[in-house]
Amino acid sequence: MEIFKKEKNESCEAEKYRHEFKYLCTDAQLTMLEVRLMGIMSKDIHAGPNGRYLIKSLYFDDINNRCFMENEEGTGPREKYRIRIYNNDPERISLECKRKENDKINKKSCLLTREQYDWLVYDRASGRMEELPALAQKLLVLKMCNKMGPKVIVSYERIPYVYRNGNVRITFDRNIASSSRIEDFFRTDTGQRQILPSGQQLLEVKYDEYLPDHIYHALSLANMQRIAFSKYYLCRKYHL
Repeated sequence: MEIFKKEKNESCEAEKYRHEFKYLCTDAQLTMLEVRLMGIMSKDIHAGPNGRYLIKSLYFDDINNRCFMENEEGTGPREKYRIRIYNNDPERISLECKRKENDKINKKSCLLTREQYDWLVYDRASGRMEELPALAQKLLVLKMCNKMGPKVIVSYERIPYVYRNGNVRITFDRNIASSSRIEDFFRTDTGQRQILPSGQQLLEVKYDEYLPDHIYHALSLANMQRIAFSKYYLCRKYHL
């Protein structure tokens, strides 16, 4: 297994970046990894009684599909804007900007009201622009200048594990699916298309400066190769 570099004593950065690595796994591999991690990591407190939750994200791109093309060409650094909800709950809507540089990521986020969501997605202005959160103002400027707009819905079931030292987060993402029906974002019965072959799932590993040794070794499995994987890119491919 090509596993994660443990980098310490990195130079200070103006913004906090985290390491992010992704692996395609079989159901059997994820089951084995979960058994290993259960004894050394904790379930995320935001997970439900079954230890998992549903994530649904609405991704934006511009008129030239810049975000899509940057993923296809491996261009960096690059940014993606998305609106996210959990467990189909419309009471907590989050706007996020994820910036990727090599194997590191930085994420900014803010909460949106339903009216602000309608403004960003459907151009239904409600109030003055300066009343929006700063991140929403930036997206609105991109919409006006670069014709940014909502393109695809990405949904999946996530099982999250966390560990305080190193701020480690290990997630198992199952049943990744896409939909181009933007108007169905808050619906629970939206028609979606699975993007991975049956029995294939995604493992994500995120941490700050270092990955503790016992977690490093617990994640070591033969025939599990690191990949460049973008949920947005793969989901969008089905609808272009």
